[in-house]
Amino acid sequence: MTLNTPAMAIARTRLVAVYGTLKRGLRNHHWLDGAHFLGEDRLTAITLYDLGPCPGAKHEPSRGIEVEVFRVNLRQMADLDRLEGYHPPAPAHGDYDRAILTTHYGPAWVYLYNHDIADCPVIRQGGWPIGSKPAVG
Repeated sequence: MTLNTPAMAIARTRLVAVYGTLKRGLRNHHWLDGAHFLGEDRLTAITLYDLGPCPGAKHEPSRGIEVEVFRVNLRQMADLDRLEGYHPPAPAHGDYDRAILTTHYGPAWVYLYNHDIADCPVIRQGGWPIGSKPAVG
């Protein structure tokens, strides 16, 4: 079994911290249907870049990026990998890689953008989309 498969990821931690379109009220949140929402946090280990239709995170220091933390199951983890263009055999060659970062709720997977971010607006504090909070209903 490849070390980077969803099954191995779930064995390490069932938590995922999301910072973009997967947040509550945003267009891809339905991918987390059935996941248990644990709460919000701010991560200083990532910086966001506005890619237009979505953000991409890089493992760079920031003043605190807003994330939502969820507990997921194996199917949800596999679905998120597919959505994010994560490729277990060669994570560095997909759109996103995964890393485990510390949250208030425990270690959580965070998807990190693999491609060039030159000319993309940087977000070092707060969340995406810039200046707005997701609608929670």
